[in-house]
Amino acid sequence: MADLKTHVIVFANEKGGTGKSTTAVHVAIALAAKGAQVACIDLDHRQRTLGRYLENREATARAKELDLPLPAHATGDGRADGNFAEHFQRFMGTHDFLVIDTPGRDDPCARTAAAIADTLVTPMNDSFVDFDLIGQVDPDTFKVTRPSFYSELIWDARKARAKEDGATIDWVVLRNRLQYLEARNMRRVQEALTQLARRVGFRIIPGLGERVIYRELFPSGLTLLDAKAIGGMGLSHVAARQELREMMAGLSLPEPAMPLFAA
Repeated sequence: MADLKTHVIVFANEKGGTGKSTTAVHVAIALAAKGAQVACIDLDHRQRTLGRYLENREATARAKELDLPLPAHATGDGRADGNFAEHFQRFMGTHDFLVIDTPGRDDPCARTAAAIADTLVTPMNDSFVDFDLIGQVDPDTFKVTRPSFYSELIWDARKARAKEDGATIDWVVLRNRLQYLEARNMRRVQEALTQLARRVGFRIIPGLGERVIYRELFPSGLTLLDAKAIGGMGLSHVAARQELREMMAGLSLPEPAMPLFAA
């Protein structure tokens, strides 16, 4: 199993509170549920949301004797010369996917991770506060005036990667919490994102809504993929599962053979 082509998915955003770790967990478990070999690295050694979620999941599986998809995982030590490279080399070639969750701040390891991504996912709440990370707009017309420092950083990383090994980094901006926005603001953010996407070359896809269920499941490490373990599911749960389906389809990742939510 040491000759697999590992697809690296990096979740990166220098702003916190965008649902980055929640999205990373759900993508990792969705891929594992499809039968893929998945590994995760949590580079945010302070909060460790991804690592803690998966530890909770392992504990629940043991305590309740559940057969849950369990991605392998490790946590970085936060140092630029630390153990990230060691974890990376351990998982590359032995797993179909490597999911890397980065801190919500400027961080040397996060920059390194972005540069080695095959798919780079930047979750954002659908507001101009979050948009400011990747681009600036005119306050009167809401037209994009220039890309931000972060967009320029990713642009440079993509150029360097193409020069180094000819690979393309698929940059995906994922819009979370869409349904709770006022329609005019949603339209303005969409228009600004579309303008900026043409200039710096990212794709835009819908993400996950603001739902209590995502926070409630954290202590158990369960997700909406674990319908049998959760028990009865209401309409909001069904809608959340549909959001996850659409997000996974939008990511356009290499497809394992098994269909999502087959059980």
